Amino acid sequence: MKTYCTKTALQALLVFTSSCFLSQNLNAQSGLVKGAVRDAGSGKPMAAATVQVFHAEQRKLAKGGVAEESGSFALQVPAGKYFAVVQYAGYKPDTSAVFVLSAAQALKDLGWVGLQASATTLQGVTVQAEKSYMQLSLDKRIFSVGQDLANAGGSATDVLTNIPSVTVDPEGAVKLRGSDNVRILIDGKPSGIVGIKGSGGLQGLPANLIDRVEIITNPSARYEAEGNAGIINIILKKDKRQGFNGSVDLITGSPANFGAAANLNYRHKKLNFFINYGIAYRHQPGENKIYQEVYTGDTTLISRQTGDFLLKGLNNNIRGGLDYYFSDKSILTASYLFRRSDAKRTADIQYNDFVFNNLKDITFRTQDEKEKEPNSEYTLNYKKTFATDEHNFTATVKYIDNWESSNQLFTQQTVSSSSSQPTAQVLQQSLNDEYEKQWLLQADYVQPLGKEGKFETGVRSSFRRMINDFVVAQKDAAGTYIPLPGLQDIFHYDENIHAAYGILANKTNKLSYQAGLRAEWTDVKTVLEKTAQVNPRNYANLFPSAHVSLEMPRDNAIQLSYSRRVRRPFYNDLSPFMTYSDARNFFSGNPDLNPEFSDVGEIGHIKEFEKGSLSSSVYYRNTTGKIERIRQVDSLGNSITLPQNLRSEHAWGMEFAGSYKLNGWWKLDASANFFRAEIDGSNLIKSYRTSTYSWFTRQTSRFSLPKSVELQLRANYEAAQRTAQGRRKGVFFTDFSATKDLFKGKGTINFSVLDVFNSRWMRTITTGPNFYTYGESQMRRRQVNLTLNYRIRQAKAAPKKMEGEEG
Repeated sequence: MKTYCTKTALQALLVFTSSCFLSQNLNAQSGLVKGAVRDAGSGKPMAAATVQVFHAEQRKLAKGGVAEESGSFALQVPAGKYFAVVQYAGYKPDTSAVFVLSAAQALKDLGWVGLQASATTLQGVTVQAEKSYMQLSLDKRIFSVGQDLANAGGSATDVLTNIPSVTVDPEGAVKLRGSDNVRILIDGKPSGIVGIKGSGGLQGLPANLIDRVEIITNPSARYEAEGNAGIINIILKKDKRQGFNGSVDLITGSPANFGAAANLNYRHKKLNFFINYGIAYRHQPGENKIYQEVYTGDTTLISRQTGDFLLKGLNNNIRGGLDYYFSDKSILTASYLFRRSDAKRTADIQYNDFVFNNLKDITFRTQDEKEKEPNSEYTLNYKKTFATDEHNFTATVKYIDNWESSNQLFTQQTVSSSSSQPTAQVLQQSLNDEYEKQWLLQADYVQPLGKEGKFETGVRSSFRRMINDFVVAQKDAAGTYIPLPGLQDIFHYDENIHAAYGILANKTNKLSYQAGLRAEWTDVKTVLEKTAQVNPRNYANLFPSAHVSLEMPRDNAIQLSYSRRVRRPFYNDLSPFMTYSDARNFFSGNPDLNPEFSDVGEIGHIKEFEKGSLSSSVYYRNTTGKIERIRQVDSLGNSITLPQNLRSEHAWGMEFAGSYKLNGWWKLDASANFFRAEIDGSNLIKSYRTSTYSWFTRQTSRFSLPKSVELQLRANYEAAQRTAQGRRKGVFFTDFSATKDLFKGKGTINFSVLDVFNSRWMRTITTGPNFYTYGESQMRRRQVNLTLNYRIRQAKAAPKKMEGEEG
């Protein structure tokens, strides 16, 4: 089967390669507007700059798009008279002179469009441009974080909650199009922020440090193949204008949320210094309820469990670095990120146990945990641009050093219904130290081919080592802590992944297309030191991808894409360490877990119009070896939940996202996702086979009122969904935000209420051959935040005009 797939992929790549070269000889049938965008001061390309072409006479939008990573853009429009507008946040818009496209003059090359910082001062008021909330390109959607009022004072988790296609459940798990198998990157690379804790680590990253989020639902071969549902790329803030500039945020909220964030830059000639710092102290109360029935012979054991939790956390994040411009086409960037999280968790849990409806006993358990997690990241990046900006070379070296230490103390007592005297107090201690060290080496090269084509290639190697030293012990009568059976060991996780890829892309008339092939070699070995259990895994895979975009009349475009993806069992999936905060419900990894593979196809449509845009897509995902957490319960009512491989999952759905400016004071954004999934876990238990329909939707209204006041109201709904073992019930919550400019436009105050009605609860039903479990949990309650933002800007002298820049 693997040989057939490999042969098919190579044949597909050969067909696309031939098409790329043949298409260069075809004549253009319509007008083309092209160019490239860069910072007028530094000459650095400006990816994601907004480009719009307007009819000169009606002043109506004809076509819109965004610049690529290289800063280049190309828009195809019918013959006529036009002008172009190029924009980017914090820069003055650039408007071209009027030009004509005809059969005789089918190409308009705007050349280099140099944007100047919009730090002009008018009677002490700073004027700053703002890019649109959502921007669309061939293989990703880009969301500007600053436009969303609800993000102020929150965390990276709150930011993702407000992004179309993304959902975050009440316990912090991030999903893309209903799947939790998503790869999360920081500045395009893996990060320790989402290392040991996974997506839970994002709660310690302040939203004020984030510039934008990129959603890539069907990545091309240039991206690592990890993440079957796609990639979420979080881009942190960094400026590059001459002189000193930046912003400062002060935050307060309830439950306790006190913090500050600063984003500062200083640019002088060839050197650009940048630093981001965020500190946050938060209280995060939560609660849960579990009702469970266990069937043993002719007896039914019933347990009613309640728990109250409080997490107190202090998070510090600092990121600093510099860009050195050897020339406008040769840039070296060095940066350092340090993050430290100190947390204290307390919990009070009560178990009421019944035989049928007769109370048997009541057990009380408390948890007191102290946790610290320092994380360091070192990054060195070099980019060389050749004769044209589309011709470039990039190299990156990154080192991650992460560590987490947890010390938990548990006390437990039981009171029997037949006796008023409690049992002797049980004392338990859980010590858990985790270490992560990772090297990442990557190089990418882009070579233009003809007028519109290009060839990309690159290599990547990552070397990661993680260690988990854990022990759970119970105090005996002599006062000595004795390790519990099977709960003391040292787990080693060694992962080496090497990759190489190639992509061919071209554009013919209104058709843009690219085809790529990525090869990855995986070497993973896990070792349990005390029990001498060794589990090596070595495999090589090919991951083809293809993207096609066709421009249609009346500002419509259709996109088709395909990619093969993988989810490798990660450290948390494999580590046998068992959480012990709950004496009845345990969570663990599975050292015998295998990777899951998916084939993903998507057809998308984009419609742009003067007052907004609309995108829609139909997608399909075929997964083998589906990884899902399965709950098992013993005859005493104790459960263990760990990931296991199901046979398969087939999922398909439809997604819509759009924005529309109803009038000058009301802007509407909305998204919806409808999907069906067929889950086959019959390899574990025959009854673990189901199909489900589900959907989630989000609507945001933004109102601009007099005296620089803005209001924002968002409603979110995630419908119920079946799982292999049961179902998850629906979730509905709303957010409200309001802002007002202060200090003559240099500052903004933001008031927000997240989860206005305190309705964001996770509710699940889980069943097995011998049990029924219903659970409710709310790990994040309604949050009220007040944020003050102050912007520091500095005007600079206008630079000389560049070649190709209109006056």
